[in-house]
Order: sequence, then structure tokens, then C-alpha cells
Amino acid sequence: MLKKILLVVAVIILAILAFAATKPDSFRVARTTHINAPAAKIYPYLADFHQWTMWSPFEKLDPGMQRTYGGAPSGAGATYAWSGNSQAGSGDMKITRADSAAVVVDLHFTKPIEANNVAEFTLAPSGTGTVVTWAMSGPSKYVHKLMTVFFSMDKMVGGSFETGLANLKTVAER
Repeated sequence: MLKKILLVVAVIILAILAFAATKPDSFRVARTTHINAPAAKIYPYLADFHQWTMWSPFEKLDPGMQRTYGGAPSGAGATYAWSGNSQAGSGDMKITRADSAAVVVDLHFTKPIEANNVAEFTLAPSGTGTVVTWAMSGPSKYVHKLMTVFFSMDKMVGGSFETGLANLKTVAER
């Protein structure tokens, strides 16, 4: 009886491992909102890491988070590193593109799990305002694929993007 139980458990584990291997090699999470402000008013909040404390939900995860700014004051070349509690984790970012249509950020997470991703904020004129999309994409290594068997990246990050965009909307529409 014990052998049968162990065999069933082994088969289940192997099935999960095999299923994880079939997951996509990359991921993308995105959320969009309409902000009643021109892109020129929204852009500075995205292109200047100093402004992120006004709208990014990740900035509020640890009141004692250590922040280091470097490179250009804003736009392409600006850098930002953080180190916080277990919720905030640690890592660094660099803006690689910043213009009226998009701000692209290379992300390097070191904790709680190492990952290299790209965040992109696109700004598209729409009537009297701007459609802003916040997206994050990156490669899915096998460990990440295994995690997505049990956790949805979209559900883990998507809600934070929605909160951040709502905060950005409030700040930009003032």
C-alpha cells in the first residue's frame, strides 16, 4: 500500500514538472487606463524615479526602504536601486528609453527572487487625454515556469499595476 501511494505521488510530481516545462519561455503582464491629461504632463512622473514615490504602489511596501538614485536626473540613463523588507525586496532599474511615446525600464530584481525584466510605459493620445499602458515582460526560466503552475504572474502583479495607474491618474489629473 505504501509503495502505491509513493508511486502515485511520484507520478503527480513528474506530471507537474513535465507540465511546467510546457509553459511559455516568456511572460507579459499589462494594464491600461485613460488619464485626463496630456502625455507631456504624465511623462515626468514616469521618466523621473524621484517622482515614483508619488504613485508607484511598490514604493509603499516598506516605509524604511533604502533608495539610491544615479545616472541622469531623469530620462534615459537614470538609475534607481532599492533595498527593502521581504515585501519590497531589492534590485535596481535603469531607464533605457524615454520619449513622448514611451518610457522603457530595465529591471533587475535580486530579492526575493532573481529576475531580469523590462517595464514599459506607453503614452498614446486619446481625445482630451492619454491612454497609459504599464507592461512588464521577461524570460521565464524553468523555476519561474514551475511557479506559474501554482501562481499566476498576471494575478500577482496585475493588481499592483492597476493601483499604480490609478495613483498616477490621480496625481496627473490634479
